[in-house]
Order: sequence, then C-alpha cells, then structure tokens
Amino acid sequence: MRLGNSRHEQGDTIIEVLFAVAVFAMVAVGSLTIMNQGTATAQRALEITLVRQQIDAQAEAIRYIHQAYIAAYQRNSTAFTGPAGEWVKITSKTTGKGVDKASDFGHTENGFCPATTPGDAPFLVNARKATLWATTPSMLPEVASPPFAQVIYNDDSSIKSGYGIWVESVPSTNSTGPGFVDFHIRACWDSAGSPVPMTLGTIVRLYEPR
Repeated sequence: MRLGNSRHEQGDTIIEVLFAVAVFAMVAVGSLTIMNQGTATAQRALEITLVRQQIDAQAEAIRYIHQAYIAAYQRNSTAFTGPAGEWVKITSKTTGKGVDKASDFGHTENGFCPATTPGDAPFLVNARKATLWATTPSMLPEVASPPFAQVIYNDDSSIKSGYGIWVESVPSTNSTGPGFVDFHIRACWDSAGSPVPMTLGTIVRLYEPR
C-alpha cells in the first residue's frame, strides 16, 4: 500500500555537524575553565585559613610569654626564667631578637617569595612549648611539605622546620612613655595555581611594665 504525499527524510549536513561539535567544545572548555577557577579559589581559601591558624598560634604563644613576664616582673624578680625568660630572648636588642625596624612586607623577587627570610633577626616561637626556636625559619619548603607556610613539629612537640612564616620583634624607642613591642608576624608562600605569591600578616603590640 502506498501512502500519498510521503516525504523523504534527509540527514544533517557536514556543516551542521561541525557547527554542533564546535558549540559543544566551546561549552565544555568554558565549563572546565570555570571549574578550574573554582577549585583554585577553594584551594587558596583553604591555604589562607591554615596559614591564619599558624599566625594565630604564634601570636597566642607570644602573648603567653608576655603574661608570664608581667607576672614575674610584678613579683620583683631579678632573674627571669621559664616563659618569662623567653620574653627577654625575643625582645632584647642586645642579647635577643629585638631590631630597630621591620622589613618591608609584601616584597617579592621576580614574582616569587624571597629566597631568604626577610628581616635582621627573624624567628619563630614554639607554640606548644612557649619557647624561642633556636633555628632561623626558612623560605624554602621541604619536599614533603604541603604548599602553604607553616611550622612543622616533631612527635615530641619540638619544631622540625619552619617554612614561609616568621616573626620580627620591634621594641619601642620611646623612653618617657609606655614601652611596647610590636611583633610583626608574617607569611609568604607560593600557592598552586596563583601567578603571584600569597602573603598574610598581622602586628601584635604588647606593652612592657616600667
């Protein structure tokens, strides 16, 4: 039986197929780009959170040392020992880490963090023991280190290494007013997927009794 007015169906032409493939490719590439940007943003946000925790740990350890020093000072102690003695180590310009001024923050070398730790006397505090770490922190990560600035501890709570994070102690020069020390806690690290180094820092001002 023949059907009247039947139509012969035709397939898509090669131009239509190529156009569809091109549109699909553009959509796919755009989607992957957006996904990569979202992943990089999430990675940077996580790194900033982790580095902020490292900076806060340094600040809290320094505050603890400061409180121990204040308590010993109020008891008219002539020799500061324990955590109170660590205050002298991190603030004295003659025997400790005190300096006249802090280094320029945010300085980079050819788009990378500085190869050596900035400052005249950079240091780190063992936040678990509230003691000054005798080793100068490094700007170069270890092979197995995660890609963010941090203090790495051993099982016995001693510091194994410090990467990309440091402290600079700047005591005040005013002899008539209240004495204080500004602690510049800074971090610089090369974040994955970022064309420029990531920097983060804060300043903690603590007053000295006189």
